[in-house]
Parts: sequence; structure tokens; C-alpha cells
Amino acid sequence: MERSDKERIVGELTERLRQTESFIVADYRGLTMKEVDALRGQLLEHGARFTVVKNSLTRRAAEAAGADAVLALLEGPTAIAFLETDGDPVAVAKALADTARTTKVLTVRGGLLEGRALTAEEVDELAKLPPADVLRGQVLGAIAAPLYVIVGLFAAPLQDLHGLVQARIDQLGGEEVPAVAEEAAEDAPEEEEAEDAPAAEASAEVEETTDEETTEAAEEPAEEESEE
Repeated sequence: MERSDKERIVGELTERLRQTESFIVADYRGLTMKEVDALRGQLLEHGARFTVVKNSLTRRAAEAAGADAVLALLEGPTAIAFLETDGDPVAVAKALADTARTTKVLTVRGGLLEGRALTAEEVDELAKLPPADVLRGQVLGAIAAPLYVIVGLFAAPLQDLHGLVQARIDQLGGEEVPAVAEEAAEDAPEEEEAEDAPAAEASAEVEETTDEETTEAAEEPAEEESEE
């Protein structure tokens, strides 16, 4: 490889290391070109570019980019799966883990997830997580569940609320709720008038009786005087 080509590769790799916050480093030693191409195709579907570069060039690029996480993983033939902005780190880790299991050759060394260094064990745990779309659904479900409860409370008929309040008042032996009390108040004048009618009649009878007794009392002295 000519020097100009090496400089171009180092420059491109340096820029990628500076811009990428997530990547996974693996030892691809023993993989055939067909297996490498198949793995590269799978990773592209999940938003990652699988790059195979000589360690000497990768080390130069990592030193220029200040990527200490990569420098610590450069032992033997190295391939790096660089995740794009919209890449799925779980799917990428799973694809690498599946290849390692089926080929018995590929070995994951570690990586970087949004700027945080990952060990080989942590990458393996990442591969065991549900796909990103499932995780998003679980998070949205956890957030939306309380909202559904709140909406249900606000949407409950006011009649049900009235019934609950009335039941509580009845339990405490209290009076009716205002809505029922108002209805009773509207009917109250008519009942009072009906109750006052017999009292008025009785009063009239008393007055008539009193008048008759007064008249009789007035007539008795007049008869006695006439006899004398």
C-alpha cells in the first residue's frame, strides 16, 4: 500500500473516531472473506459500518483522535463496527454475538456506547436486550399507563360522582346532597300551605263558637229584666 493511501485511510479513520460515540471492536481473525462480507451486510442493515484496518494504521488514527478506548483494545487483527446516528446498538451487538457463536472464531473485545467504554461482557449483555423498537414500546407503555388512568377519572360521569357522595352522606347519617335538598325545598311551601289549611278552619270554628256564646250571654240579662 502506498504512503498516500495509508495517509488517506488514517485520516478517514481519525475523523470517524472523533465523530462516532458508539462502536464495537472485535477480533476477526480466522473469518473468511465470505463471512466478513455477510457480517458487514447484516451490520449495515442495523446502521453500522464494519471496518477492517491494520492495527498500525488504527493505532495512528486512535492516537490522533484521542480515542483511548480503541487503543486499549488493539490486540491482534481488529475490526470496528461504527454505529451511525440512527444505528441500533442492540441489534449490532446481537449480530456480532451470533457470528461469534456460529463461527467459533469472531471475538468481541469491547467498545464504546454513547461515549461510555464497554467491556466484552457488557457488549454481551447488550446483545441480550430486546430490540430497540420493543424497548421503546415498553417505555411508552410505562409512561402512558398513568395517563390513561387520569383520563378515565376525568371522563367518569358526574352522576357517578354524585352517587358516591350521596352514599357517603347516607353512611354518615347526614342530610341529602344539595341537588336533592333543593328539590325538597321547592316542595316545602306547598306542604306548609296544606298543613296550615286545617288550622285556619279550626280557628274559624273557634271564632264562630265564641260569637254565639257572647250573643247568648247578652240575651239572658235582657229576659230576666223583662220578667221583673
